[in-house]
Amino acid sequence: MRNRRVPGSFEKARRFSATGMFDTLSTRLGDVFDRLRRRGVLSESDVAAALREIRVALLEADVALPVVRDLIAAVREKAVGEEVLRSVSPAQMVVKIVHDHLVSLLGGGESGARAQGLDLNAVPPVAILLLGLQGSGKTTTAAKLAKRLKERERKKVLLASLDVQRPAAQQQLATLGKEIGVPFLATKPGEKPVEIAERALATGRGEGYDAVLLDTAGRVHVNEELMLEAAAVRAAVNPHQSLLVADAMTGQDAVNLAKAFSERVGLSGIILTRVDGDARGGAALSLRAVSGKPILFLGTGERVDALEPFDAERVAGRILGMGDVVGLVEKAAEAVEKEDAEKLAKKLESGRFDLDDLLAQLRQLKRMGGMSGMLGLLPGIGKIKKQLSEARIDENILKRQEAIIASMTRGERKNPKLLNGSRRRRIASGSGTSVPEVNRLMKQYQDMAQAMKQMQKLGPKGLARHGLLGLIPGAAARR
Repeated sequence: MRNRRVPGSFEKARRFSATGMFDTLSTRLGDVFDRLRRRGVLSESDVAAALREIRVALLEADVALPVVRDLIAAVREKAVGEEVLRSVSPAQMVVKIVHDHLVSLLGGGESGARAQGLDLNAVPPVAILLLGLQGSGKTTTAAKLAKRLKERERKKVLLASLDVQRPAAQQQLATLGKEIGVPFLATKPGEKPVEIAERALATGRGEGYDAVLLDTAGRVHVNEELMLEAAAVRAAVNPHQSLLVADAMTGQDAVNLAKAFSERVGLSGIILTRVDGDARGGAALSLRAVSGKPILFLGTGERVDALEPFDAERVAGRILGMGDVVGLVEKAAEAVEKEDAEKLAKKLESGRFDLDDLLAQLRQLKRMGGMSGMLGLLPGIGKIKKQLSEARIDENILKRQEAIIASMTRGERKNPKLLNGSRRRRIASGSGTSVPEVNRLMKQYQDMAQAMKQMQKLGPKGLARHGLLGLIPGAAARR
């Protein structure tokens, strides 16, 4: 399925980068483990000192005290054993023990914790109830989930808003549904939330929908009215999935919210939103342990495609600076269309590479989260995070380069040799950039075009001999 740009507010969003919500914790733990590695041989006192620092780091990351206490106790029990202290690489053993316990804490290995989608194993239409407070991103999450089910699971989805308190919420969901191509159930004057939910399911059964997403009303804070309304809707439609949408930036309030909804209404899972704005990550580390419910997805920005499946092992790896190569590969697979890759492969093999091709590459890079988003998924990047921050990677450069190419005529993009001084001044003016920026982009293009010509001269056999065949998308498959 081709990734379409969604107009409007979604264009302003940021992608989830690297450790994202765990930046602070990842940096602190990285410093602790670096000191352990420098010691070589470890004593019990070394491990005890490290665990004290880990405890402080977790508490500062807003992880719930009982969760921190249990984690440190479990790690201590294994980390001070004879097998660890006398091992060839004791520091690495300690890192592995912490990693394994983080995975366990986050719900690794349990149903839903590593799922790439929702459990839809029920008689259709499958009712999915979204719960949460006002302002948690619940309505946007409903659209994200609907888009994911439609495009990845190939499901026919119906959206319905049960929020009779705020007509604007209904309008927002209707607008989002139109943008992603998912039908929205129009509400009738005077209808109660339970009536809307029942009519949505009846429509789903009558019109052959696979899933019905029910976006409930929220409140500014937890109160009896909210709980009673949510419980009434749940009792009426008996949803297959009841998902809490919680804001990561509220920290322990999100944990308390999950506990309250789990006890009063019942939950099957959690979607954590705004993780791109929370550098601590305490909510994610506490939610599973306190509520007993798995985190299924992470909302990573405002864009309608900014929803990632939650994977305990990969998240633990990000926290400990191990990167997420699988995540990087998945982002690349999502950004690169097979048909486009084949077209580009044929052009590269013939030595042709124009500015339209460069524009396509820039847009793919943006879809993958930009340079910082890609770098953050690489193992060991946490160690040079400070240097990267000081280097101040300008993510806007991709937008400016895209604007420069978009300001060219079709003929200029196909034949860059036409770009003399006056044309470059016109392009700079039209793109809101400067002539030096246009010149830098052209130098970048010329270097890439020259490299493509060299690859074309080598041919498939030469590329294979130099280990470069895999750099041309689809080339290996046509050997």
